[in-house]
Amino acid sequence: MTPTHLEQPDRPWMIRTYSGHSTAKASNELYRSNLAKGQTGLSIAFDLPTQTGYDPDHVLAKGEVGKVGVPVVHLGHMGELLDGIPQGEMNTSMTINAPAAWLLGLYVANAENHGVASEDLRGTTQNDIVKEYLSRGTYIFPPLPSRRLIVDMIAFCAERVPRWNPMNVCSYHLQEAGATPVQELAYSLATAIGVLDAVRESGQVEPEAFPQVFATISFFVNSGIRFVEETAKMRAFTQLWDRIGLERYGVTDPKARRFRYGVQVNSLGLTEAQPENNVQRIVLEMLGVTLSRGARARSVQLPAWNEALGLPRPWDQQWALRMQQVLAYETDLLEYPDLFEGSVVVEALTAELAEAAWAELQEVLDLGGAFGAIEQLKGRLVTSHAERLRKIESGDLTVVGVNRFTEAMPSPLAGEGSILRVDPDVEALTVAGVVQWRAQRDHDAVQRALDELRRVAMSTENVMPATIDLAHVGGTTGEWAGVLREVFGEYRAPTGVAAAAGAAGGSAGLRALAERVKALPGGPPRLLVAKPGLDGHSNGAEQIAVAARDAGLEVIYQGIRLTPEQIASVALDEDVDVIGLSILSGSHLDLVPEVVRLCRQRGVTAPVVAGGIIPEEDRPRLLAADLAAVYTPKDFNLTTIMGEIVDLAVAHRG
Repeated sequence: MTPTHLEQPDRPWMIRTYSGHSTAKASNELYRSNLAKGQTGLSIAFDLPTQTGYDPDHVLAKGEVGKVGVPVVHLGHMGELLDGIPQGEMNTSMTINAPAAWLLGLYVANAENHGVASEDLRGTTQNDIVKEYLSRGTYIFPPLPSRRLIVDMIAFCAERVPRWNPMNVCSYHLQEAGATPVQELAYSLATAIGVLDAVRESGQVEPEAFPQVFATISFFVNSGIRFVEETAKMRAFTQLWDRIGLERYGVTDPKARRFRYGVQVNSLGLTEAQPENNVQRIVLEMLGVTLSRGARARSVQLPAWNEALGLPRPWDQQWALRMQQVLAYETDLLEYPDLFEGSVVVEALTAELAEAAWAELQEVLDLGGAFGAIEQLKGRLVTSHAERLRKIESGDLTVVGVNRFTEAMPSPLAGEGSILRVDPDVEALTVAGVVQWRAQRDHDAVQRALDELRRVAMSTENVMPATIDLAHVGGTTGEWAGVLREVFGEYRAPTGVAAAAGAAGGSAGLRALAERVKALPGGPPRLLVAKPGLDGHSNGAEQIAVAARDAGLEVIYQGIRLTPEQIASVALDEDVDVIGLSILSGSHLDLVPEVVRLCRQRGVTAPVVAGGIIPEEDRPRLLAADLAAVYTPKDFNLTTIMGEIVDLAVAHRG
């Protein structure tokens, strides 16, 4: 008989908050404050220029510096970020992907400067580029060179940083992009297989060391509101990873096959309407990855209740931290064996998900694997997300406070001052600091290091030693990425819109609107959907593009990462009737008015609308900048939005 209680209660999972903003110094103060409040590991959020390999004075970085994370441009910034935090004792998670090799290089170089051996470093680099192509958008290089960088990091860490997890396969953003549990399981496991196969084929890791490499691959998952299903999903993940380790890679040590994962609970389901409801959503979602002892998360970070409104304040992060601490230290959860062992319901659901995910995984492998099937997988995710939104619009999927139980008193938590605003002077100060940093370096040493990095990148040698050398002599994020852009080239991921448009027939409202559009003189209106700046979260833009096509509009959507100048030029060249801008990075007050200004300067008179995470108090400023409409997450009814866009197009045509 299974004992009722464990002999010794389990230790709590690692408790993190995902944070960083403004400057390295300000973020360091936040980290030290959170650690003093009981946080047990660091989780660093980098700003978009850092994530996409640009220095803060690059044209694409305008308006983005320090907004959704901390800018880390050079070794001095890394030193400021970790000031007073012992690297040899801290477990640090870095949400960084395309330039992960560079940020790890800075981390190792900073440790070396403080007498900390790389063998003592513990932590994780997310480093999952496939999910960047499929959902989050902070990619730089094409798939195969990107995979090469990941392989080099894994091989380097196996020898020099053995306690580091060089890759954190990230299914979190797949769910944010609309993945079903089966897709989330299959696509992330396919990514891990694609990387591990490449490591084995590279010859950089001896066969006898491969089980240890397998053991360093960790995962970062999402936990949604359907917490029974999420519990079964995590149990299925555990079983499938064990099976892959044993059958595909011959890993015989059960400990090396253990599924190790961290989690951030679902931000997709956080609502702008009645934002206080997000508190109970976050708590319930946390249960999905903590209740089952056999599939419990190794680390947990929770979003703040107001992330659908903007950047959370330190107090909001403290609240999220306390939620974890109450569950870990006040309840009796950690005193018991697995609560679901022998459960007819959970074990049957686990088996069902595992079987379906295994079949989906084999299909992905037959398509060429995760790195070879990016376009097909992207189309499937956009289609799944479109189906989810149509269920919300029709009422088949209830979202409390959004499409049901909408009557409510005003929230005392929301309103002016409910989010953190980054000082607008941060960008100018950061740019000035980087210019000064460059001026004070040994220029010859930097050039030699850049030349060596270029030589290594063009060879089959491991890029990490040259990367660390560049960090030591004062190279910058933009310089490291710039050299590799020259060697590897850049990449534009598929949008998935063509595959999803019409896939589910569209809603009845959109079909009716399409009939109206057919009758318009002059043909269907032309809608330009564009994403200014570095924000790669394209799910909203893609769904607008899909809905617009289902409504009969002609859509011009070229993907992410466009300058205001590029958007204005496309608007002029394509003679569009309406321009729709999507932005979620907090840079709307910088970039949206600039797009409008440049359009008008070029003689483009088409009305401009904007959508994204835009605080209500910013709406008047945007409307005063000649915007025709502002949409935020509470505007979930795509038929209504499309109808208003058609009205704007008709009025524009006169």
